[in-house]
Amino acid sequence: MLVLRRASLRFSTKLNSALIGCPRSTRWHATTPEEELGETCSVTFVSPDGEKTVCTARENQTLLEIAKDNEVPLEGACEAAVACSTCHVILPEDQFEELEELFPLSDREEDMLDLAPGVTDFSRLGCQVRLKKCVEGMEVKLPAYTRNFAVDGFVPQSH
Repeated sequence: MLVLRRASLRFSTKLNSALIGCPRSTRWHATTPEEELGETCSVTFVSPDGEKTVCTARENQTLLEIAKDNEVPLEGACEAAVACSTCHVILPEDQFEELEELFPLSDREEDMLDLAPGVTDFSRLGCQVRLKKCVEGMEVKLPAYTRNFAVDGFVPQSH
């Protein structure tokens, strides 16, 4: 059943690309258009063992995009379609509410977080939270592990 589902997703991407004349490799969910990017900001990802990776990014990029651009091991198996919890991150308590006001938690995201191991009151999906200047320098914690229900071990590559 999973194979059929993945095949149908692949088909729909090809079909959408053909209909509007874009290359097949275009990722609809995972990349913020250049014209929407703002000023340069920084964010720090903290691995489960405490290792910190300081990343320079631009406003409006998602935490998942920033992680991918900086080789931070945040999976994002569904390519930001809110169909998994592999980009689960833990936001700083003092900045969580401000980010939630800017990017409200959807029912779909909440459902995916219910599947995430190690979820906290300050958990979000990295594909749903965008960087803003008001949270400059925030430290985002990565959970100890994630579960990829679609394909165990699959890690999508950036294009």
